[in-house]
Amino acid sequence: MPDKIKNVFVSHHHKDDKCVDGLTNLVSAKGYKLRNSSIRLKPENQKRLDRKELNDNTIRRLLRSKMRWAGKLIVIIGKETYQRYWVNWEIKVAHQLGMSIIGVYDNGLNDNVEIPQSLRDYATSIVGWSSNSIIKALEGKGTFEETDGNPSPRLEGRNISC
Repeated sequence: MPDKIKNVFVSHHHKDDKCVDGLTNLVSAKGYKLRNSSIRLKPENQKRLDRKELNDNTIRRLLRSKMRWAGKLIVIIGKETYQRYWVNWEIKVAHQLGMSIIGVYDNGLNDNVEIPQSLRDYATSIVGWSSNSIIKALEGKGTFEETDGNPSPRLEGRNISC
């Protein structure tokens, strides 16, 4: 099967950084290539943030530019994601930009996880850690699952992708 390329922005809590690579590997086994424009918190980036070399407006401008390039936003949902200011901000901006917004539960989560309110409001899909589920969401087939991959009731107010 020829590779299908998807331009995405992966929003995540930086503690979940390794999951971004895992997500990429998971779908690549099915012939999908994710080109991710998100910012990874490498040591040099963390040092710049610690030294306050970037103010919030600069970060917002950079993130918005990278998000515009991507066609879809994927949010890695971990145990602390709902508390992360930048993840919520990225979800709201993705909605304003008309992007598809896909939530993917972190690999191995098997309990009740709090979903960021902005993701509850604007998601086009929320799926488990399964290549088939993620690919369906990438292809625009809105699916809502629990952490274990079982169907979840669709909530009112979800983002609609045309």
